[in-house]
Formats: sequence, structure tokens, C-alpha cells
Amino acid sequence: MLVLSNGHGEDLIAARILTSLRQQGYDGLIEGMALVGLGDGLTSIPGFRPMGPRQQLPSGGFGNQSFTGLLQDLRAGLGRLALSQWRCIRRWRGAHPQGAVLAVGDLFPLVLARGSGRPYGFIGTPKSDWTWLTDRGATPMADAYHRCKGSEWDPWEWWLMGHSRCRLVVVRDSLTARGLRRHGVNALAPGNPMVDGPVVDPPLPSSLHRQQRLLVLPGSRLPECMINLERLLAALPRQLEAVLLLATGHQLDPRAMTTVVTGQGFSPRQPPPDTESRLAWQRDHLLLLWGPGCFETWLTWAKLGLATAGTATEQLVGRGVPALSLPGPGPQFTPAFARRQSRLLGGAVLPCFSQQHFRQELAHLLGDPRYGRLLGRRGQRRMGPRGGSGSIARLVRQRLLQPHGIINPTALSSWPSPSKEHMR
Repeated sequence: MLVLSNGHGEDLIAARILTSLRQQGYDGLIEGMALVGLGDGLTSIPGFRPMGPRQQLPSGGFGNQSFTGLLQDLRAGLGRLALSQWRCIRRWRGAHPQGAVLAVGDLFPLVLARGSGRPYGFIGTPKSDWTWLTDRGATPMADAYHRCKGSEWDPWEWWLMGHSRCRLVVVRDSLTARGLRRHGVNALAPGNPMVDGPVVDPPLPSSLHRQQRLLVLPGSRLPECMINLERLLAALPRQLEAVLLLATGHQLDPRAMTTVVTGQGFSPRQPPPDTESRLAWQRDHLLLLWGPGCFETWLTWAKLGLATAGTATEQLVGRGVPALSLPGPGPQFTPAFARRQSRLLGGAVLPCFSQQHFRQELAHLLGDPRYGRLLGRRGQRRMGPRGGSGSIARLVRQRLLQPHGIINPTALSSWPSPSKEHMR
């Protein structure tokens, strides 16, 4: 099977589904191509083999959200990269006449899967009909367009999903699946892999028991995440008493991080030994801990999120934790992206468009825990229950893999169970 993944969040979703597929006994060859970025999230899959060209583009895969970002990507070689990926898929087709393709993302991987000439499945991650059926008026022209169609997906996407070689279509919620079925697409919504994760939550350290714990998620794409972090720290009131849990990937430079943090009035200090943090800073009564790779652990400790991220924010909200966002210049986390995210998650993420607005909403959420719990429950309902990874993996086996090969049920013992590091 060839897996086509179209971004960081899509890598995470694909990794969780494919890890479940291995646990269920599939021991066939799984190859994968990261269409956006370097595909680091896919490397944790047991027995996985990456293939094809990879490149980190300036927009981080969000060139479709701004004309400037698209121009930057084109100058960096987007057209050449896409052509190389297409040629690689065609070569894979010749080498694996009995293979199947699983596309994870949006239109681009779906087009490549269709062009592969092989049976394919599609996991549509970014679109949900919740974004135009709730809070009408924020984007009236787009909402009217989607109402006319009865779905956020477009007619050319219906055609690709309804093709005879498309054996499986999975979307993120039942409302979106119902909209697609009205257009002849046999779409299913068996669960959302983003809310899956470790079954047992790690214990809360004693040093954090009496503290307000805020999870800071500036995003994963450089340099945008550093700009977002600086804006989030600048918006925090000086009198705030809390612990900030800054969760990032391993790609951030500690020196650049220190420059941003100290520029906002923080001073270095020794991190608490029981928090897994790498560096720590203090400003008045505000303690900032930085833990690259600590997201899965810190996710379970947070009472509130301060977020300018996509997938990570959805994972946080999926655990019933509300968040504040502070959109910036992008290319990913723009005001339009923040509004769409808020609508998707039922208002569990509150977009703030100035520092004053951010401080007002922060005071409201910290001062009224019942309000925060209400927002958290809304978001949790939108994200859905756990277990989606296993359910989708079973559908992949039944509809995509079984007609093209034999699944060995005894192979389960030969593949290691996913560790905490795998899930990250």
C-alpha cells in the first residue's frame, strides 16, 4: 500500500491509522510519500518505508491560503516538486500492479490517488459541514456557496470520491458524511484519530498541583511559530499567576527560543525536575516551561490552551479543554483560519483579534471555570469519541487491502506496539 499524506496533521492521522493496521495483523509493505514537508510523523510506523521527493516549502503547505504564500512556494520549486511526486507515483504503479493507495488530506492527494491507476481510499481531514452550518454571517459568501451545494466538498471532489476505483471514503464527522451521501458518495465517519492517544494519562507532578496550567501551542512551522509565540507572550498580563507549558517539536533552536522569551521579560531559571521540561524561564509570578516532544504528556495536564496551531489545538479540544487563539500574519494561522477553526470546534476555541480582547477572554475563562467546562464539552462533542484509528484501520483492511493480498493474522506478534514516542 502507498500512503499519500498532505501535511503535519495528516501525517499524525495516517500514523495512528497505520499503527492500528499493524496491530490488527497487516504485515504487507507500506510505503509513504509526504506531499508537504518532510513527513517526520510517518517514520514511527512499524515496517514503514518512505519514498519520493520531500521538501519544506516556505508556506508550510498553506500556499492555498494566500497569494503571497503561493508565489513563495512556486519560487521555491513547488511545480517541480509536484511533477517529481507524480512521476514517482507512476513508477510505483508499475512496480506494484496489485497495490492500493490511501490518500490522507484534501484535493491534491485525492487527485494523485485517482491518477495512480490503482484502487484507492481517501481520508478527508480538513473539511467539515460544521464550518458553514454554525455561526452564520462570519463568511456569508462562502456559507451561501456551501449551502447551495449542501456540502463543503466541491463537485470535482465528489467525482473523485465517487469513482469506481475509490473503495473507501472517510470524513471527520457524521454531518459531513451525510452531506456527501446526498451526492452519491458512500462516505463514512467511524471516528476521529486525532483524539486517540495513550490510554493511561501520565500523573500530574506535585510541583504543578496548585498551579493554573496553560498549554501554549505556537504551531509547528518555522518561522511562523516563533512569531506566534512572541505575540502570545506579549499579550499575557503581567499580574498573571500560572505555569505556561510550551509544547513544540524538536526542530526549534534553543538559542532562538531563549531570544524570543527573554525579549518578553522572562529570565532563565532551573526547570522543575518532575515536569520533563528542557528549559524554564520566570517573569514575576509566571513560570514558562519548554518541553520539546512533551505534547502528549502536557496535553493531559492543561486546564486552558493558548494556541495558534491546527492539529494540536484540535487534539487539546478533543480532551474537553477550551483554548484562546491570537491569529497573526500567517501563512497558516490567519484570522480567516482562526474563525474557521472556532466554527469547526463549536466555539471551544475563542479567536481574539487584539491583545486587549485576548486578556479579557483569558480573565473570563480563568475566573469562571464553569464557562470553560461548557466550551470544552462543546469541542469534545465536535471532535468525537476515541477509537477512530482502529475503526478506520479495519475499514482499510476490508475495503482496500483484502481484495489485493492476504492478511496474515499471526503477524501481530512480529510488530512492536506503539510506544509513547511513536505516538508523538
